[in-house]
Amino acid sequence: MRQLIDTLRNRGELGIITRQVSGKFELAAVCQAAQRQSEMPLLFKNVEGSSHNVVTNIYGSRNRLCELIGADSGFFCKRWSELISHEPVKKTSQKNIETNIEYEQVTLLNLPQITYQERDAGPYITSGVFLANDPESGVPNLSFHRAMHVNEQELRIRLGTSHHLTKYQLAAESQNQALEVAILIGPPTPYILAAAATIPKSDSEVELAMKISQEPIPMRKCKFIDLEVPAASEFVIEGRILPNLRRPEGPFGEFKGLYIEREENHVIEVLGVTARANPYYHALLCGSPEDMRLLELSVATQIFQQLSNTLPGILDVSCVPNIMSTVVQIEQQYEGHARQVMLTVFGVNHDYSKSCIVVDDDVNINDFSDVYWACMMRASAENDISVLPGVPGFYRDPDRDHWGRLGIDATKPWNRREKFERTRVPGVDDIDLSAYLS
Repeated sequence: MRQLIDTLRNRGELGIITRQVSGKFELAAVCQAAQRQSEMPLLFKNVEGSSHNVVTNIYGSRNRLCELIGADSGFFCKRWSELISHEPVKKTSQKNIETNIEYEQVTLLNLPQITYQERDAGPYITSGVFLANDPESGVPNLSFHRAMHVNEQELRIRLGTSHHLTKYQLAAESQNQALEVAILIGPPTPYILAAAATIPKSDSEVELAMKISQEPIPMRKCKFIDLEVPAASEFVIEGRILPNLRRPEGPFGEFKGLYIEREENHVIEVLGVTARANPYYHALLCGSPEDMRLLELSVATQIFQQLSNTLPGILDVSCVPNIMSTVVQIEQQYEGHARQVMLTVFGVNHDYSKSCIVVDDDVNINDFSDVYWACMMRASAENDISVLPGVPGFYRDPDRDHWGRLGIDATKPWNRREKFERTRVPGVDDIDLSAYLS
C-alpha cells in the first residue's frame, strides 16, 4: 500500500490535508465531501489525538483497480476472472526475504480513533483485513469485517452468516477453542484485493494474493499467535476470537447507507499491536465509493463469470450506483438477448442483485448518469421494464424490504438499432482543457 501511496503522490493524484481534523465525524465528513467531487484519494497528516498519517479512498476508483490488476483493456471483470482462475499458483518461497522494515509495539489506543457516522457506537476499524486459518483444514482466509474499539484489550466484531471466517469461528467454538486472528490494516495491495474476492472455502486467499502480486511477498511471524503476516503491513493487530462469548456491538452505519442496530456480537481479545515506522492508517468510509468498488470486485466478477459461461456477447459488469444494482454491458447478438441476461443475473447472487440494467457497448457502465441516460432514451417504460415479485433478497432482511427484482432492458431495440446511434463530438477525448483555459 505504501508503494501505491507513493505512486499516487508522485503523479499528483493524492490530496494532502495538513490542517488538523478530528477523528470524530470531521475526517469522514471531509472524505465524503471530497468524494462528491472526484475520485481523488486523501492523505490526512494531522489527525487529532494521533501521530499517524491516515489515508482514505485509495481503492475508490475502478480505473485505479484496473491499473492495479493489469486490466489494460478497461474490462475489469474479464481480467479479474483470469487472476482468480484455478490455475495453480507458482510456488515461490515467501519466507526469509530480507527487508529493511522496522516495527514497534503500540496499543489500540495509539491507532487513530475514527468515528464515521452520526449514530455509530464509537470508533471503528473499517478497513481491517482479517487473516485466520481454518481449524479443520489449515486453509487461510482473508476477509473484511468491522471492529469496534472497546479498550486496549478488546474489539467487538460482526461476522456475517455467509462468511468463511464465521465457519472457521464456529468450528473452533465447537471445540471450545478461541480462533487466532491477525487484523491487517494497510497490508500490501494484493491482500486487499484477495480479501475482497469470492472464492471457494477450500481455496486460499493468501495464494490468490501471491498470484495477484506475481512476485514474492515478504512475510514475518506474529509475536503472540501462530500466524504469518505480510511484512509490509502498516499495522497488525494480533488476537483471538473468544468462544461462547457475545457482547453488545453497534449501532453502526454500514454499506447500504443505513444503520445496523446494537446486537450481541463476537469478541476479540487483543494480545498485541505492531506498527511500521511512520505508518499509514487506512480509513474506509462505509457506503463510500471505496467501499462499493471493493464490494463490487467480488459481486460483479461472480456475475460476469456466470454470464460468460452461459451467454454470448458479455463485455463487462459493474455495480452502480451501489452494490445492490447490477449493470451489464453486452454486444447484442439477437432479439431478447438482454432479457436472458437479466434472468441469469438474478439467479447468480441472491443477496445483492436487486436490480439489473442491461446496456450496449457505447454506454459507460461505471457512470450511472450514462446508464440512466440509456434507460430514458432506449428503454420503453411499457415494454422493457420487468418486475419479479416475491423473490427473496438480501440475507439480513426480516421485513422483506429487498424482496422482488427489477430488470431494465436499456439496449437499442433490436430491429431499429441504427435509429439509436448516439451523437458524438469528434476529438473530445483528446482535449486538454488546460491548453484552452487561462
